[in-house]
Amino acid sequence: MEKPDNYAVVARITGAHGIKGWVKVHSYTQPAENVFSYKPWRVKLDGRWRELEADSFRAQGKGTVAHLCGIDDRNDAEALSGLDICVLREQFDVLEGGDHYWYQLQGLKVFSIGKDSAGGDARVLLGEVAGFLETGANDVLVVKGVAGSIDQKERLIPYVDQFLLKVDTDAGEILVDWDPEF
Repeated sequence: MEKPDNYAVVARITGAHGIKGWVKVHSYTQPAENVFSYKPWRVKLDGRWRELEADSFRAQGKGTVAHLCGIDDRNDAEALSGLDICVLREQFDVLEGGDHYWYQLQGLKVFSIGKDSAGGDARVLLGEVAGFLETGANDVLVVKGVAGSIDQKERLIPYVDQFLLKVDTDAGEILVDWDPEF
């Protein structure tokens, strides 16, 4: 099977729904239903990759639920709770216009514009992208301090043009206009 770095997380199974093997699915795709267009899904269960296929899905409350082939009771569905749903990255469309998938930003070093001791412009390492939050208004980068960064604290930086200056996936960097003291 393919290497783990060929996969991207597109959703998470958050629990069982009912008694007939349905699961609650929290999608990271936009729109949320797009997660069902990727096939097959792969989950890592007990250290091994397992393929899953949703044979039915529907909106349920604020989320979605799905029935997975071969999962026909609540106990089997509960065993999948908390697992990330992954797909091969090669299934994604190429994005244009400077857009990026979240997986492309994961682990990039985040630098802020700062001042050096002489008052000139300098780059300050804030940390690495450790994750993302969806707030409804905009996405937020979760940046965690790493060795060599200004400190070890976690920062939440809105992923909006006001703060985002440059994303360079080739260099493995994101440049932001963010006060390192925040």
